[in-house]
Amino acid sequence: MNKKTGLQVAMVFVIIIISLWFYLKYFTKNFEDVKETSVIEKIDENQNSTSTYIDGINYISTDAKGNKYQITSKQAEIKAENSDVMFLREVVAFIFIKNSDTVKITSNFGKYNSKNYDTIFSENVIVIYPGHKITGEYLDFSFLSNLGTFTTNVFYTGEKTNLFADKIEMNLDTKDTKIFMNDTRKKVLIEGTR
Repeated sequence: MNKKTGLQVAMVFVIIIISLWFYLKYFTKNFEDVKETSVIEKIDENQNSTSTYIDGINYISTDAKGNKYQITSKQAEIKAENSDVMFLREVVAFIFIKNSDTVKITSNFGKYNSKNYDTIFSENVIVIYPGHKITGEYLDFSFLSNLGTFTTNVFYTGEKTNLFADKIEMNLDTKDTKIFMNDTRKKVLIEGTR
């Protein structure tokens, strides 16, 4: 073998070794990290069960009266021990009541039962329907009875009235609304607007 060919073979061998070392040092570690973080399951240490996470859910249901309920969420967690209940994050819901106005509900978190459609909205809950806005921290909504119970820092804003109360109950079918304080010695604060 002549000197020139021997030098070329040695240089190719050195380049292969350096490339292999570079690949093993910088690229295989990143692939291992990706494999470890790509699993989207959480183990609940107290219950020793797993949860499944679903991104971008959208559920639509209709009752016998023709009312429609649509709920969307950025992410849902479903626990293995009760797959009918979903824990939601960044929730938006619409209630389309037949022959009536549409109600929009938003909240940071929610708990949705896919069997009976009951939904609990929590943290920064906002309910909007034409001419009305209710904000608070907790809304328990039953789709079957069309009853919404708003509690914790409830503030209502209407076209001519603002009020602050501990609890508001509203029947979406009849529009009957009950507003009250938990402590009967306290009064609901009502303020008129122009």
